[in-house]
Amino acid sequence: MATESFGAAIAEAERIIRSAPHISTEQDLAEGLDYLAGSIKASLHLAWAYERDFPFFVASTGPYSKLGLDNPDTLYFHAYIRDDAEYVVTGRRGTTADLSFQVMNGDYSPASSPDSLTAFDDRELEIAPDGTYEVRFGPAKPDAGPNYFALAPGAAMLIAREVYSDWANERRGEIRIHRADTLGMAPPAATEQLSAKRFGVAGRILVSRIKTFLAFPEWHYLDLPVNTLTEPRSTPGGLTTQYSSVGHYDLADDQAMVITVPAPAKELAPYFGFQLGSLWYVSLDYINHQTSLTADQARVDPDGMIRYVVAERDPGLANWIECTGHRRGFLQFRWQRLSRALNPEEGPRVEVVPFDELPKLLPHHENQKVTPQEWTDRIAVRQTAVARRMLG
Repeated sequence: MATESFGAAIAEAERIIRSAPHISTEQDLAEGLDYLAGSIKASLHLAWAYERDFPFFVASTGPYSKLGLDNPDTLYFHAYIRDDAEYVVTGRRGTTADLSFQVMNGDYSPASSPDSLTAFDDRELEIAPDGTYEVRFGPAKPDAGPNYFALAPGAAMLIAREVYSDWANERRGEIRIHRADTLGMAPPAATEQLSAKRFGVAGRILVSRIKTFLAFPEWHYLDLPVNTLTEPRSTPGGLTTQYSSVGHYDLADDQAMVITVPAPAKELAPYFGFQLGSLWYVSLDYINHQTSLTADQARVDPDGMIRYVVAERDPGLANWIECTGHRRGFLQFRWQRLSRALNPEEGPRVEVVPFDELPKLLPHHENQKVTPQEWTDRIAVRQTAVARRMLG
């Protein structure tokens, strides 16, 4: 049977999920099985997208196939490439806060992360007045001209990210890819042998991604002191114009974490966002709950600071970040499209406080208050915006 190996991989992936050390409640397991379902979907998608001669962009992650502490503000696309061919990416720049490209030399594995070979945002491109652009990736050549980026040996994957700050008003762009010397041609017809091979590849992808992203937090998060955040730092292996601050939390129901950070000027960081993640190392439900906020979504206090309140209970405040039943989880800040390096004082400060003392501990508590109807309206805006920019 062509699907036999994939069926065995699904069973192995479920065993890995069920044996995860952080499972302590029925909700933990149910979310793990949802994560497995999304991973099955994504693995099949990726295996059938392995077309380096006739490439196309696929959604790397989304609200129903999450991976690697996915950013709720980002549309992720990737295509498989080879380092000895030339590829043409064409599109039209949308109005989002950032558009970036990255070339990797492979995929993530349980033992290591791939190397970033090239990373840049659209400030390095020549874009026409109507927003259209053409970018070429290929072997190094003399006098390549603008918008040509040489592929380093081992280049295997091209990633594009489109990042929103104002969910309600920014609009995505367009993007396409083709290999320069195969446009107008067709790939070979499918065969039973090829389909069986792809099911095998999908199974290996599935097991690898489950193992990898259960191990990933050990590399970057869980060795940090709990309820703290790192100073802003250039994201390891990530975008050259992105800084991040990371941590993990453990809060009781009668506690709240207050995170204070300067609201960055748009000239410094056109994109700035904060989110929570579960111990499955994926974003929490950002459609129906406020588990993330960008600078445009957050309410800035009169002193120029943003104060987030991470808590399970509802404090009736605009910048409440909902834990949604997750006593433990991950914390992540991102600054993108930076015009300079960040200083430590531009990063977050963290304080864990009794929940009931928030009114006297927050210096602008009255400024942050929202009514139940205002909160419902905020969630409705999120639901509408995600439905507009993402499909299931």
